Amino acid sequence: MSEKKKKKLNGSLKAAIILLAVADFVLLLSYLLRGKNVALFNSKGLIATEQHKLMMFTVTILLMIAIPTLSFLFYTVWKYRESNAPTEEAPAAHHSKYLVAGFWLLPTAIVILLASVMWPATHRLAPQKVIASDTMPLTIQVISLRWKWLFLYPEQGIASVNFVQLPLNTPVTFEMTADETPMSSFWIPNLGGQLYTMTSHSNRLNLMADKAGDYPGSSAEINGEGFAGMKFIARAGTAEDFDQWVQNTKQSPDVLDAATYDKVLAPSENNPMAFYSAYESDLYDKVISKYTDPAGGHTH
Repeated sequence: MSEKKKKKLNGSLKAAIILLAVADFVLLLSYLLRGKNVALFNSKGLIATEQHKLMMFTVTILLMIAIPTLSFLFYTVWKYRESNAPTEEAPAAHHSKYLVAGFWLLPTAIVILLASVMWPATHRLAPQKVIASDTMPLTIQVISLRWKWLFLYPEQGIASVNFVQLPLNTPVTFEMTADETPMSSFWIPNLGGQLYTMTSHSNRLNLMADKAGDYPGSSAEINGEGFAGMKFIARAGTAEDFDQWVQNTKQSPDVLDAATYDKVLAPSENNPMAFYSAYESDLYDKVISKYTDPAGGHTH
């Protein structure tokens, strides 16, 4: 067998090995992720679905750039390797107007394409924007503590710790603040993006679940030694399920009065879920004014 044929065979063998390795990796990854809740590919809400479409669009466009670029790079390195036969130089190619124009126009067109899609989507999916729907929105107030989440339902007069019940296909406005804790990040990956909670501030995040299920929530921001256990469950169910949960919670013997809130406020880790049949109606406002009112003894 000639030396040229041997090199060609070796090149084909290496390419086959690379393709086989990539295929094995994809199969292994598919096996490991099978049955897992990978939020990026498992959207369960309106906002998450729209964000998923945007991410897949962006990845597709970027792959259209990366694959030809890396292929051309590999081809260039392979063609001009030291062991290859000398290649004649083409001086005219150094000054090709079309090549220079392509180097500028193609990236510019891609940036314009991405911007034309991302700019309006950023405004359409802004966290503070109420989701348009024929169903009346539900307001849930969230207070991040060390290291737990307190949910207040002002319209229903109930509260819960590390558990939030959501009615399907109903816009939910989360009004969020923090009390005696570092800045935290409220996040339900299956339903949408994250937003920060901070003392003396009230942020708003609008989400809507469209599929029933239990979805993990957490703090996406490292905020101290109890960060790993600062998790909660977001349960999406029918309107009847929500009403039944509200009625059951109202039967709870526990009330979130001032003394109980002080106990909940104390730092603790890996907290179990808790439910309260009533709470002080102005609790959320008191938490915010606690850091803005000079009489509260706090400065910022």
